Amino acid sequence: MSFYTKEFKEAISYLPSAEKDKLILRLLKKDLVLANRLQFELVDGNNLEERRNAMETHIINRVKKMSENFYKISYLNMDVRYLSGDITEHVKVTKDKYGDASLNLLLLIEVLRQNKDHILTARPPVKLRKFSTAIIARVFKVLLLINKMDDDLLLDFKEDLKTLGQLIGDNDKIMKTAIKNGLDVNWLINAEIPDNIVSTHRELKNNGFLK
Repeated sequence: MSFYTKEFKEAISYLPSAEKDKLILRLLKKDLVLANRLQFELVDGNNLEERRNAMETHIINRVKKMSENFYKISYLNMDVRYLSGDITEHVKVTKDKYGDASLNLLLLIEVLRQNKDHILTARPPVKLRKFSTAIIARVFKVLLLINKMDDDLLLDFKEDLKTLGQLIGDNDKIMKTAIKNGLDVNWLINAEIPDNIVSTHRELKNNGFLK
């Protein structure tokens, strides 16, 4: 649905070029995502792979730092949300649908790999439960994202999905949360996303899980 009338659009088109340039720059100052997207599309040469690789390095380094400086499980949960936000911004700027799945998958693997002991000994239980549920919700997000892609691309994620499944299986606290919230870890280990993953996820959410 357009918020602008035909007449308004025509009036804009008749503005002098210099005036339109000033308006565009003023609007871009208020919308950094749009500004970054135009920078990416018009100036950076659409070098998507480089941007994705840079995000991978950012995720690995950031998770390493927050894991080495672990204080509380609630802080780790907050840091994961911030990193997830960085991925979301990357996707908005670059429209990188593949990276949306691959980067979120990398985030989950690195967090679970580097924080196993922190998770197993975390207190209080309510904060641990909130963190663990958020992790499983993100796993579902990755499965849903991959499910939207061509079947051939599933092979690209096979090893990482298996790694994630094994990390969940090796962590008693996360595994219990997975079972409670309807995640079958075999989907990950075998890289076999069920055909009804969308309806399964919707039903779980409607029944109060993954929250």
